[in-house]
Amino acid sequence: MKKILFVCHGNICRSPMAEFLMKDMAKREGLDVYIESAATSTEEIGNGVHYGTRRKLAEYGISCDGKRARQMTKRDYDEFDYIIGMDSWNIRNINRIIGADTHHKVYKLLEFAGENGDIADPWYTHNFDETYDDIIRGLNGLKEELR
Repeated sequence: MKKILFVCHGNICRSPMAEFLMKDMAKREGLDVYIESAATSTEEIGNGVHYGTRRKLAEYGISCDGKRARQMTKRDYDEFDYIIGMDSWNIRNINRIIGADTHHKVYKLLEFAGENGDIADPWYTHNFDETYDDIIRGLNGLKEELR
């Protein structure tokens, strides 16, 4: 079983969207994976998923009830096979937390779609539809890698 950790700044918008979309995808397609999400910051620790993400997931019948923001730790590097950040700033902060990516586990999500771009933070853009589309593109590529 592969273990995947999705990471963004606060763990209330992008990374939980990726977490719950991937859980749904894995269930529907029979992928043997364990999935969580976390933040690089402490700003939202303990808070629930942003209403925009909850609303977008609900459009597809996906619940994220009970999810609370948590901060990534150095130990997560040992626990997970993939540590997937949403943007370049997240990657820098992930590397600050883990020290060095000696086992090449750290990726940006859109790398799995053959792109180098960042997934925009809907906290600032208010565009949860665009964030969803970008995340789905990355997850579809990740799904193929996991096969």
